[in-house]
Amino acid sequence: MFKNEIQKGVEVLRRGGLVAFPTETVYGLGADASNPLAVDKIFQAKNRPKDHPLIVHIGTFDEISLWASDIPDIAWRLVEAFWPGPLTLILKKAPHVLYEVTGGQDTVGLRMPHHPVALALLREFGGGIAGPSANRFQSISPTSKEAVIEELQDSVDLVLEGGFCAVGVESTIVDVSSDIPRILRPGMITADEISKVLSMPLGVRHSSSPKVSGSHRVHYAPKTETFIMSRADIEKSLVSYKKTALLALDPFVIEENNFSVFMMPNNAKAYAKVLYQTLRDVDKQGFQQIIIEALPLDMEWEAVRDRVGRAGSLISND
Repeated sequence: MFKNEIQKGVEVLRRGGLVAFPTETVYGLGADASNPLAVDKIFQAKNRPKDHPLIVHIGTFDEISLWASDIPDIAWRLVEAFWPGPLTLILKKAPHVLYEVTGGQDTVGLRMPHHPVALALLREFGGGIAGPSANRFQSISPTSKEAVIEELQDSVDLVLEGGFCAVGVESTIVDVSSDIPRILRPGMITADEISKVLSMPLGVRHSSSPKVSGSHRVHYAPKTETFIMSRADIEKSLVSYKKTALLALDPFVIEENNFSVFMMPNNAKAYAKVLYQTLRDVDKQGFQQIIIEALPLDMEWEAVRDRVGRAGSLISND
């Protein structure tokens, strides 16, 4: 059955269709990265602006040099340390890489996912698969097959089953297209881990850095109005006329009928794994607002803080 589904996926990709596939981070919406008409279907299905670049997923190390040029030593060191895995590298693109894939930039994002279904699909297909998250632009990324179907419905030709995603938030994106590596999007591979492998500090992102997936201010967002508040500010807000879902790290004693508490893990990796599915589930339950308890400031929480920060607005009652 597994091989049959992979072969179906390859056939859909080769005829220019869309295949949603699981990775360890979130489910991706895949198209043949060398086919401009197929890539355009991604933008149509997601209602995604054309200037937002796509990440190209590859299945072998040899393919890096097919999609990128002027590959620096630091890129190979990161590949050796973290691939397959939740790390995307921004490199100077090879001449043939489609304008539609790069958003008109001279760089391309490459990743090798760490998921058996994704790797089987990539290796059987034998080429790059452009694969942003399989959701509508700015909405919550899917971490299950059911979430993809709910989100995209008939816009995708085939959805491959791969269970719930083990990481749960999108990959770390590192720009290695210049002399100083920079993190352009935080993920569960941290800046400290990357610096340790490279034996050098990372630069700060600046205005001339390449534009990357997931960098829009509003992203990963529920339809329900969402706020981020400290525990102290939440306690000041417990009297509310709005039906409220509260995503909390520690128990709250709440007697107000309008508040429903959803306990979240107080471990960053466990929190990341359930964040999107929790937001998706809560979003369906008729709440008038969602309040998320502000997260710890430790580096291990950086990726989750980034996603929560794009899903809601920080509110203080001071």
